[in-house]
Amino acid sequence: MSHSLRILVTAGPTREAIDPVRFISNPSTGRMGYAVAAAAVGHGHDVRLVTGPVALDTPDGVDPIRVTTARQMLEAVRRHLAWCNALVMAAAVCDWRPAVAAEHKLKKTEMPDSLPLERTPDILREVADLKADRIYVGFAAETRDLESEGRRKLQEKNLDMIVANRVGVEDSGFGAETNSAMIVTAGAVERLPLMKKNELAARIIEWIEGRRESRDA
Repeated sequence: MSHSLRILVTAGPTREAIDPVRFISNPSTGRMGYAVAAAAVGHGHDVRLVTGPVALDTPDGVDPIRVTTARQMLEAVRRHLAWCNALVMAAAVCDWRPAVAAEHKLKKTEMPDSLPLERTPDILREVADLKADRIYVGFAAETRDLESEGRRKLQEKNLDMIVANRVGVEDSGFGAETNSAMIVTAGAVERLPLMKKNELAARIIEWIEGRRESRDA
């Protein structure tokens, strides 16, 4: 690398409150996003990490910004976007939240038979118009149709690259130490062998470096 980059990474799940002690979330552990942050630091880049609730140690040299909800994560990304020249959106943002969160803990007898939900912000869509010359990398956690879903989200969210990774199987996705993934760009699809998340993270950072160098050439 001729110069270091400023990379903003999101990681982990978000949580959406039902009441003060219950929430909607997903099984994300944050391992993939934290691996990306660590790989970026290892390559000599400056990193800020917007992280949902996880049980991981922050990588050395990383500045963590801790959030809980999708809206808080969106606000943090907007706040730090001007600083970065690459955004890696590795967080597993909860897509839905209760339409109303109870102020106090709901007793079992008070729980409704159904829970009205509303969509949370789609962070990459929300910041698409702010992209400018930044490199945007997204993730798509899928149980099927990895390539078609990856291509669709690449275009819809104005991304330079998307990592489509398989979830719902034992050795890939949430909680696993490895990922079965493909890298989708406008010009190519690279199907990767099963690999450790830190190895995949290094591939992502190297791709970002190459993309930036080609733009600066």
